[in-house]
Order: sequence, then structure tokens, then C-alpha cells
Amino acid sequence: MNLVCEIPGANLAIARGEFPNPERDIDPASSNAEQRAVLAGGCFWCVEAVFKELDGVLAVTSGYSGDGAHNADYKTVCSGSTNHAEVVSIRFDPQRISFGQLLRVFFSVAHDPTQLNRQGEDRGRQYRSAVFTLDESQREVAEAYIHQLDAAGVFNAPIVTEVVALEAFHEAEAYHQNYAELHPEQGYIAAVALPKVAKLRQKFAGKLKGAKA
Repeated sequence: MNLVCEIPGANLAIARGEFPNPERDIDPASSNAEQRAVLAGGCFWCVEAVFKELDGVLAVTSGYSGDGAHNADYKTVCSGSTNHAEVVSIRFDPQRISFGQLLRVFFSVAHDPTQLNRQGEDRGRQYRSAVFTLDESQREVAEAYIHQLDAAGVFNAPIVTEVVALEAFHEAEAYHQNYAELHPEQGYIAAVALPKVAKLRQKFAGKLKGAKA
């Protein structure tokens, strides 16, 4: 069974001036089981804060991917001496939100996919843009969406997001989990994370937890 399907009318979003829906996505009929996505888009505090708001997202965990368990700790990763990226692992219900729709939020709200090995003033390969795919279907959808966005000229620079197979996810230290919600007054959270959450609430109001159908 082909798990990836074409989405009718995906390009209509461009005509309405909205961020486009993916033209290809994983067929929700292919599985009733919860699924997982692992995404890197700069500081995991900010990315986690965005995805926690979405209906269909069951849990978001901050962590590290791209290198081994022996150097998967915040101090070492921040030193830039590893190949780890700060990532979030997203457990989601594919009957309520698709992998493609998670990517739509990832590219439009959660980070800037045209910045190479950085997000704003956070610089280093640990802050790179990446989709760590769990299977061939995720790889196909992610690569197709990047091509779609580049071809449509959605950004004024090429997308530099890496699409790589996930080898391992290493959960970050406990104090990083749910950081933005627990520390809204912290300067970095107020300046970087909360504006992204506000943008999500404006652009994707109908896809938030508690939103009316």
C-alpha cells in the first residue's frame, strides 16, 4: 500500500495568500496508531512551545539527534563540538493532524528554514534546520514539500533544511522540558519563543487544542 498520497487543491492556499498546504502527505488511512516526527529548528525551547499548542499533538519532548549518546548533553552540544542538533520529538495522532501539516507549521512558524546552521543570534550546527525522518514515507513527504516551497518562491532565499534518517533521539535534561510554558518571563522566551506562539495562534487558530471544529 502506498502510504503517501496527493492532496487535492493544495496550491489554492497560495492564491489566498496563505502558506501552502503540502501537495503530498502521508495517507491518514494507512494507520490508526500514533506516529512520531523529529524536527530541528533552532532552540528546542521555542520549537517545543509552538508544537505543544496543536490539536492532535499528544506530547512534545526536547532532545538531541545527529550524534551518539556519549555526548548528548546540553553543555557539550552547545559547545559545538558534536554533530547533534537540538530537536523536538513530537508524538501525534495522524487522524487529527498529519505529518505534512506538522511540516507546514514547522516551515511557516517554528523557524526560518533559509538560515544555515543558525536561527537568529543562535549560531552553530546544533541550531541547524533538519527533518529527521523515521521512514521512507516521511522522507518522501519532507523532500517533496521543500521542493514545492522552493518552486513556489515562498521564501526569498533557498531552503537549507536537511532531510536525514533518524538514527537515535536522546532526551534532553529534565529542566529543558516544557521550558517556555514554565518560564514565560525569561528574556529569551519572551523575545523569541512567545512571538512564534502568537504567530501560530494567529495563522493556525483552527488547528489549536480546544479550537471549535
